[in-house]
Amino acid sequence: MTEEIVRIETADEQEKLAEEDGMEIPLDRINPDTLRSMLAEFVTREWADEGATVEERIAQVLRQLREGKARVVYDFRTESWNIVEGQ
Repeated sequence: MTEEIVRIETADEQEKLAEEDGMEIPLDRINPDTLRSMLAEFVTREWADEGATVEERIAQVLRQLREGKARVVYDFRTESWNIVEGQ
């Protein structure tokens, strides 16, 4: 299987995120069951590739989070979280 880089946010979306009142959530602060649910929701919402299973998608995004290529952020204004490109 070829690893696909997940489209996390466009430049416009990254700019918007920078303007939002939010914070990064460290992975070690997220309950593992909660993190898995978040990742499952994210990959089914954001990933159009039908060639990979949900579990494969979750594993790939989790690897990107652990490698610092992506990060979990929480926006206080919208009271929502998202996964964005790491910095």
